[in-house]
Amino acid sequence: MRNGMHIDRDRCVRAVRSKDARFDGWFFTAVLTTGIYCRPSCPVVPPKPENMVFHPSAAACQQAGFRACKRCRPDTSPGSPEWNQRADLVARAMRLIADGVVDRDGVRGLASRLGYSTRQIERQLLAELGAGPLALARAQRAQTARLLIETTALPMADIAFAAGFSSVRTFNDTVREVFALSPGELRARVPGRTAGPAARRPAAPGGPNGAPGAPRTTTLGLRLPFRAPLNPDNLFGHLAATAVPGVEEWRDGAYRRTLRLPHGHGVAALTPEPDHVACRLTLADLRDLPVAISRCRRMLDLDADPVAIDDQLRTDPVLAPLVDKAPGRRVPRTVDEAEFAVRAVLGQQVSTAAARTHAARLVTAHGDPVDDPEGGLTHLFPAPEALASVDPESLAMPRTRRATFTTLVGRLADGTVHLGAESDWQETRSRLLSLPGFGPWTVDVIAMRALGDPDAFLPTDLGIRRAAQELGLPATPAALTARAAAWRPWRAYAVQYLWATDSHPINFLPV
Repeated sequence: MRNGMHIDRDRCVRAVRSKDARFDGWFFTAVLTTGIYCRPSCPVVPPKPENMVFHPSAAACQQAGFRACKRCRPDTSPGSPEWNQRADLVARAMRLIADGVVDRDGVRGLASRLGYSTRQIERQLLAELGAGPLALARAQRAQTARLLIETTALPMADIAFAAGFSSVRTFNDTVREVFALSPGELRARVPGRTAGPAARRPAAPGGPNGAPGAPRTTTLGLRLPFRAPLNPDNLFGHLAATAVPGVEEWRDGAYRRTLRLPHGHGVAALTPEPDHVACRLTLADLRDLPVAISRCRRMLDLDADPVAIDDQLRTDPVLAPLVDKAPGRRVPRTVDEAEFAVRAVLGQQVSTAAARTHAARLVTAHGDPVDDPEGGLTHLFPAPEALASVDPESLAMPRTRRATFTTLVGRLADGTVHLGAESDWQETRSRLLSLPGFGPWTVDVIAMRALGDPDAFLPTDLGIRRAAQELGLPATPAALTARAAAWRPWRAYAVQYLWATDSHPINFLPV
């Protein structure tokens, strides 16, 4: 891991001089002579080392009075992998900030979700990132605003509302301060702006306190950056092969699914491209845009550092050929942790097709209906509160699994079990293991795909055991776990490479 890399000045200087894009998002270069900050891969001639100052976040650069570079656009670089590979307080806080908690609930709400005082949260974020939660949320709002300014034809007042600003004046002032351009000047700089994609939305009434009204169906086309390489086969293959009818589908080369968001619902269509993932979002409320982007990125594991991961796994001579054959595998995750936990229980000891059938029945009976003119999506996956009222006798599954299901949804509904971005991985594992019917496989698959633990491992999984036998790895779970110690902290990625030795549809990009 490269935690605190901005402190290693010599290493940062080398990365800037080599314009190494692998370090984009790990640190930012502020240039004293120009007053701007850049990503390490900025295409301009590197400044003299004595004029470079390194910061751990864009927010820290902005706090120090630096403006974003107009060439490399550092605010649009992939996010730091740190926040998806750690479970400490700072990492959990950053995941919640990305999920819009500060904008919705303030710093007090952030602290409450984490179980710490606001002073503790601010002190730790400032120590590690050079900025407090308000500054970090402000930087995220500025990034969202720029995205909307440059890629849509929305009026500026609607953009201010969607990005989370309290007023148009604050929006204008922030954009000028961060980018040294007015919102109108930012839009005018986009090449071929008149031919660019426009957000589609019907007229909507004004919101409270004179805020612009939330459009009911706004459609936006975005590009989600990632660190290369990215192998889309198992990532999109897994999501498509396990898709729940009505909630997910593969259509016209894109994985599409419904989203349950803080202010409404949405539909995401995600298409893998060589240098980005094309993202088409249809939102009932534009305020949900930052959250929708964050959750799509998290589901596709786009902030991972594939070079560091693959280099570690290549040290094992058994894994090295698998990595070399198809580098850059990601862990397919989820946009809704509670949904995935329910689906993991439905999938216990049954085939992928049977698990989809069970989930589809629940969706039809208890999911919230949505309208999807562009495809076959019909519902949001049922919330735990809706599933908690399900009659167990109506579930077509063994009695013991019914008990597991009803206990889980009850604990999710009453808040006894938390699976959100603020979750402590080890504590959540312990809580899940205490539930009836939850063994190591169920807990670790939830840890891997819902919680996002990059070191989750599944030694008892049938696909892993088949791969181990084929590759000559230890056969027993205990012996395989001991061998896998060398793969830490990336055992969840090793699972993807081992699964890929099979011909199961999860390993292939749908046609």
